[in-house]
Amino acid sequence: MCKFCYISLGIALISILSLIYQFQFNDQNLDPEDGRQSIQLLPTESRHVLSEMRIFLETVQQIIQGITENDMNVVKEAARRAAVANQVDTPETLSKKLPLEFKKLGLDTHKKFAILALDAEQLEDPEHALEQLADLMNNCTSCHASYRFN
Repeated sequence: MCKFCYISLGIALISILSLIYQFQFNDQNLDPEDGRQSIQLLPTESRHVLSEMRIFLETVQQIIQGITENDMNVVKEAARRAAVANQVDTPETLSKKLPLEFKKLGLDTHKKFAILALDAEQLEDPEHALEQLADLMNNCTSCHASYRFN
């Protein structure tokens, strides 16, 4: 009986490790056409992520507009909205499906928008805000170069 238990436990352990490898370390989820990691989401999950990305894009436009008009209040308010955008009402299943690096980029992007808003308010320096925006956009381009949704 004990020998059977050990064999069953071993098979279960190998199966679990195989699944972990397949989803975490295997390149099977890379799109062969463009090399980006494919993330499978439900329609509600996809809408949530894409909505957040649209908010980021609209925010970038508003920040650029504020900088060109030398209106740091517009820069501050836009960046502040993006810093907290879509962080509520996130589908519970979404966090489990997103790769760790994707989540890190997303959190860092929110953080960079928050810092940009704070600096825009305190420093009122359009050139500094533009430098911060350029740095923040590296997160966007890195994410879009690395991931795609199916």
